[in-house]
Amino acid sequence: MTVMLGVDLDGRDVLLVGGGAVAAKRLRRFLGEGARVRVVAPEVHGDIAALVAQGRVAWAARRFRGADLSGAWLVHVATGEARLDRRIAERCARRRILCINASDGAHGSTRLTAQAEIGDVTVAVTSTVGADPRRSVAVRDAIVELVAAGSLPLRRRRPGRIGRVDLVGGGPGPVDLMTVRARRLIAEADVLVIDRLGPAEEVVRGLDADVEVIDVGKLPGRHAVPQDEINRIIVARAAAGSRVVRLKGGDPFVFGRGGEEMQACLSAGIPVDVTPGISSAIAVPQSAGIPVTHRGTAAAFHVVNGHGDVGAATRAAMLDPTVTTIVLMGVAAIERLAATALDAGVPADRPVAFVESGHTDRQRTTHTTLGDAVADARRIGLRNPAVIVVGEVASARLLLPAVETVGADSA
Repeated sequence: MTVMLGVDLDGRDVLLVGGGAVAAKRLRRFLGEGARVRVVAPEVHGDIAALVAQGRVAWAARRFRGADLSGAWLVHVATGEARLDRRIAERCARRRILCINASDGAHGSTRLTAQAEIGDVTVAVTSTVGADPRRSVAVRDAIVELVAAGSLPLRRRRPGRIGRVDLVGGGPGPVDLMTVRARRLIAEADVLVIDRLGPAEEVVRGLDADVEVIDVGKLPGRHAVPQDEINRIIVARAAAGSRVVRLKGGDPFVFGRGGEEMQACLSAGIPVDVTPGISSAIAVPQSAGIPVTHRGTAAAFHVVNGHGDVGAATRAAMLDPTVTTIVLMGVAAIERLAATALDAGVPADRPVAFVESGHTDRQRTTHTTLGDAVADARRIGLRNPAVIVVGEVASARLLLPAVETVGADSA
């Protein structure tokens, strides 16, 4: 029978008897926990020697003496001599000092676990009979993999006095393009504030029934929840002790107004952090075989919000044949965008691509040119969500054989 306990080693004395590769590996873990580490060994591994030279570890270059146990909270023995390791472990037991016997886990009072930090939860795995570190590591790794699937029940069951807000980028849509951290934070959330775009619909299906889901998504021409109200919602829920995830499509800081939400949290004294997501500015063209940069074709890219004016920087980007211009939320602005570009002297044959509903089974890609863009947008019934790419990388057949698409079911 093994009872697992969490031991706080911060500022406490840990003695390593033996200075080989095993001790070197364990040493960094003890230092990471804030322990004061001493090493007793005639010779030490190069990694230990480097830490000694930095003044982070004390080293007695000799064999073990009984007096070395004085003051130790925890002893790690790995001398390479099984009988000596066992005798030291027995001494520790008599003096009620925790001891890890690296040569034979069954003869130490303590074992190191295979451990992982998942948010504010520590997962530790060990064998109950005998030492089997490889199995422990395999079980730990399998648990960690569940984080990526959002399958671990990580939510707190006791409410805190004050919560926090995480602004999480959901990426371009598919759940499996989200980061592991994003999945973990969603699994921990008490409140999920979602947008229309991104993976929200699929994510919501896997939540506990008592997770509060607040839909603040915007549709073209209809802003159901003003940004000030969104700010108020996330601050109020966090101030009441909830962990709030503000889930956005793409990346929170790429036309996602994440900066405003962060400012609202900081002004209210609410802990807040940002988890990046893959921006649709890169991912959606990529899904259509369009690289935003390509050696010998495009050396830079410029991202613009189609709702705004076509400013000097955007006109300059479209004029430069080595720059890719990516327009987000630009379906309603295609006529104005094309007219401004042509008036600025951008060639009418500059390649343009429309990528609608990227990374979904409804994805449709249309290759055209700046001169024909408006007519082709009307002909195909261009609709949101769509990313517009202007530049030489949008040319048909740059990477993939491309066929102009005019039907909703075409790819």
